[in-house]
Amino acid sequence: MSDLSERTDGPALFAFWGSDEPENEFRLGTREYDWHRHARGQLFCIERGLVRVRTARGSWLLPPHRAGWIPPGVDHKASVSGALSGWGVMLRPDVTADLPGNPCVMGVSEMLRALVRRAASWSRAEHLQPEQERLVAVLLDEIRLARHEVLHLPIPTERRLLAMANLLIEHPEDERTFAELATWAGLSARTARRHFVAQTGMSFVQWRQQARLALALERLASGEAVARVADALGYATPSNFISMFRKAFGESPGRYFSKRGNLE
Repeated sequence: MSDLSERTDGPALFAFWGSDEPENEFRLGTREYDWHRHARGQLFCIERGLVRVRTARGSWLLPPHRAGWIPPGVDHKASVSGALSGWGVMLRPDVTADLPGNPCVMGVSEMLRALVRRAASWSRAEHLQPEQERLVAVLLDEIRLARHEVLHLPIPTERRLLAMANLLIEHPEDERTFAELATWAGLSARTARRHFVAQTGMSFVQWRQQARLALALERLASGEAVARVADALGYATPSNFISMFRKAFGESPGRYFSKRGNLE
């Protein structure tokens, strides 16, 4: 896979379907990938488990049946948890001009999934046939038009703001106010608030909720009970947590994951 992802020649795309079977060339499962980059753009999706992708701009969580997009040449690291099956597409840099310029998470249509399945059967053809080129064009349209998911957690870069962010990621149940955390980090609340919004594009309240959502997805995908996750994230009751989750994703945690094969 690494050799294919570094090729800037050849067909517009290489597609693969992976699993956790030992003999599968694109084996998934649970593993860590340290900082790296690819010459080709990458779109990838798992059908069970969870992927966390980190870039200099923040981190993204990739639940089942969502696709992660990494543009060509973007440094990133990734952790894969319990991925038993999934797929990926590696796109030649010149065909990605109309695709998102930054990493993101997007919804996967039945059409996109079917197109990847077809492309994965092309056995790494060096030269695509006209009908295959037309399918590639449709696949690129599906990626370009896909709905983006709010699963990004931007990370501030200023040293003291980063310390605040890391504290809340490690201790999401911490209920201190922004002013209290700013004092803990050695900043005035006014200065911290101005720089926090400038560096993350979010208010502190929005960011803390997004961080809790990200952590909730990770823990739920690993099989933790909703009540336990709600307590760990500092919610007074599971119903409060479920209400927050439903507002963000349009359905309860149980329904969200049962539809994707992760949470019974």
